[in-house]
Amino acid sequence: MQQTKGKNNAQSLFGLTQIPCTNHIKSLMDEVHPSYVTPVFKYLFDGLEKSGHLDGFRSYDNNLLVAFDGTQYFASNTIHCDNCSRKHHKNGTVTYSHSVVTPVIVAPENNKVIALQPEFITPQDGHDKQDCENAAAKRWIDQYAAEYQPFGITVLGDDLYCKQPICKKLLDQELDFILVCKPDSHKTLYQWLDELDAMQTIETVVEKRWTGKTHEIDTYRFANKLPLRDSENAIDVNWCELTTTLPDGKIVYKNAFATNFEVSKSNVKQIVKDGRARWKVENENNNVLKNRGYNIEHNFGHGNKHLSSLLLTFNLLDNMVER
Repeated sequence: MQQTKGKNNAQSLFGLTQIPCTNHIKSLMDEVHPSYVTPVFKYLFDGLEKSGHLDGFRSYDNNLLVAFDGTQYFASNTIHCDNCSRKHHKNGTVTYSHSVVTPVIVAPENNKVIALQPEFITPQDGHDKQDCENAAAKRWIDQYAAEYQPFGITVLGDDLYCKQPICKKLLDQELDFILVCKPDSHKTLYQWLDELDAMQTIETVVEKRWTGKTHEIDTYRFANKLPLRDSENAIDVNWCELTTTLPDGKIVYKNAFATNFEVSKSNVKQIVKDGRARWKVENENNNVLKNRGYNIEHNFGHGNKHLSSLLLTFNLLDNMVER
């Protein structure tokens, strides 16, 4: 437009006589911490809540399901900044990366997700150890749980989150949880289950379904008040499991969850259904951002301070608004 008409929109609309180049814009953005942008997430959430759009996301106990997951959005052996995580390899090379925890509101039968404020996995002042997904999740809970607790929240996550420090932090903030609970990382809990199983006191619900192609058998098992770990101060959790088999006995799905909800025959199916919805944070959010036009793993600009995380925050907001 400048070349054809001798004038451009930046000049006519905003009075700019000189348009900064891309590198200059990125240099200015590099100084902006993502925390200046994150209040927009709560603003959009409040708008959705007031308009009734969140009603379709409510599930067991009329709660909103917030699924946590970490994802890496940048990695390089050469490009880096002070906020990069670093992995030193035996051959002397270093991988620099950026990762983030991306909480999103999900629902079992809804293919849309609603992004909440991200928490970046980045070196923390006063800490010698590398930052990690677990620590970032704790920071998110400390900073944002009180904002969302009045709306009724159930936190979903994989086995990484099913640890006493996070579970206790959630309970202290009056948040509910349904978290994947694997045998290898919860030996004490599963020892209790083995004893209950031997006494035949684990309750069971069996349902048969027709998928349109074949019959499947869903076997739900559950038990309440089990220690999450081997310690005197271990918190009690409630456990449920779903095993789906074909008529010939072949297992096509098996997973188990720990929750603070008391599990019964009347609610075990819904609790498991909610727990399984955690995968939507990967499929409907992180994979969309990586593979369906947003290309968050592309290096749009790295900078020396905050540019990489700021651009990722803009991508999350754009995905939220567009959907």
